[in-house]
Amino acid sequence: MKKTVGAAILAAGQGTRLKLSLPKPLAPALGLTLVDYSVNALLDFFKENELEGEITAVTGHMRERVEGHLTARYGATENIRFAVQKKQLGTADALRSYFFENPKSKELDYTIVMCADTPLIRESDLSILLTELENAEINGVAATFIAGNPKGYGRIVRGDQGFHIVEEKDASIDIRNIKEVNSGLYIFKTDFVLEHLDKVDCKNKSGEFYLTDLFQDHFAVHPVLFESAETFVGVNTLEQLEFVSEKLRIEKNGLLREAGVRFLDSKSAYIDWDVQIGEGTVVYPNVIAEGNTVIGPGVKLGAGSIVTNSKVESGVEVKAYSVLEECHIKADAAVGPFARLRPKSVVGEESKIGNFVEIKNTVLQRGVKISHLSYVGDAEIGEETNIGCGFITCNYDGANKHKTIIGKNTFIGSDSQTVAPVTIGDNCFVASSSTITNPMKNGAFAISRGKQVTKDGMAKRFLKTKK
Repeated sequence: MKKTVGAAILAAGQGTRLKLSLPKPLAPALGLTLVDYSVNALLDFFKENELEGEITAVTGHMRERVEGHLTARYGATENIRFAVQKKQLGTADALRSYFFENPKSKELDYTIVMCADTPLIRESDLSILLTELENAEINGVAATFIAGNPKGYGRIVRGDQGFHIVEEKDASIDIRNIKEVNSGLYIFKTDFVLEHLDKVDCKNKSGEFYLTDLFQDHFAVHPVLFESAETFVGVNTLEQLEFVSEKLRIEKNGLLREAGVRFLDSKSAYIDWDVQIGEGTVVYPNVIAEGNTVIGPGVKLGAGSIVTNSKVESGVEVKAYSVLEECHIKADAAVGPFARLRPKSVVGEESKIGNFVEIKNTVLQRGVKISHLSYVGDAEIGEETNIGCGFITCNYDGANKHKTIIGKNTFIGSDSQTVAPVTIGDNCFVASSSTITNPMKNGAFAISRGKQVTKDGMAKRFLKTKK
């Protein structure tokens, strides 16, 4: 029978020192929020150890936003629960709120307590704690580490009879010199927590209910010392947020490299945590890939390109300094350099979008070529159609957007415009410098330009000379 575990994520913090307009659990880091990393670590931990797990976020400050985010992101697949800590009275008080609002959590075998602002903790760290708890047959474990500067942390006081944790405000000078500190990550046997939690008082210099009071010399509890202090960095300042974001970026790029993605300079590549990139793709310097982007195998992401919430299929070449947003590039197409693909654009297989081309809400079928200096918005363009340099779809009348439809195997000459709504059929030819306002049937030819008038010898009347 599977063991059961309840996880309380402490997510009530305000994060005043972050100076963001967000509650601290929703501070951004590599495309996710801080609390997402805690949730993901727990989900991986449950799966790896074959546990029946439940996650509860203990919220407080701006709880509607925190709960709304977690519900929107995980509600379809994970039943994340919530408990409210009405006043910030300490970590023991937060855990009391957790048990009070989720009575069934009292029946679970284990209870994990984890902070919402420690995004570098992984499943493996939780598994180490669980192994110690089970193998030593004890009631609780606390993750600890050696801090170069222990200021602000609870100190780990080891002795012959056990260990206990002393918060800094209550510590003597000798205890403050201790370098081993408390991380705030714990696993308990649930019945042990329930036996002692209500006995925790606030007779300390902070006037708070400390969960660390459950770690006393006479209790069967152990500290588990971890080698890396960076794993447990909590985010309280923008400097710390930048630090963990950099660590996450290095980790993400390393995972992609192991999966067969080649970086010319991984230190300059910014790939969000949820972005997927296929084997054999080459990432040039200063590439940014954000959001729910999926990039297939064998893709080339040119220097300085930015891809956001987009799908890029196999064999695509995204040339330097192109910007893709909420679009779909199909196999073996080429984009850029200096192209901009805006939302709801689909570029067909083997199509070519050239330099200084902008596309918006447009579907291109296979083999379409728009090579230079064009704007195509609210349009559908058929297979193998060629769009000349300087083409514009005039899609906006000042109040509404209108659609241009161009068929397959059609040639649109340079410096032409379509005034939407308008339809051009298959196998048509539009002469250069034409403005198309009327529909064209299949096979039609259209020319719309002013008649050229030439006056021999008249140029001297208009040429200016320097005085």
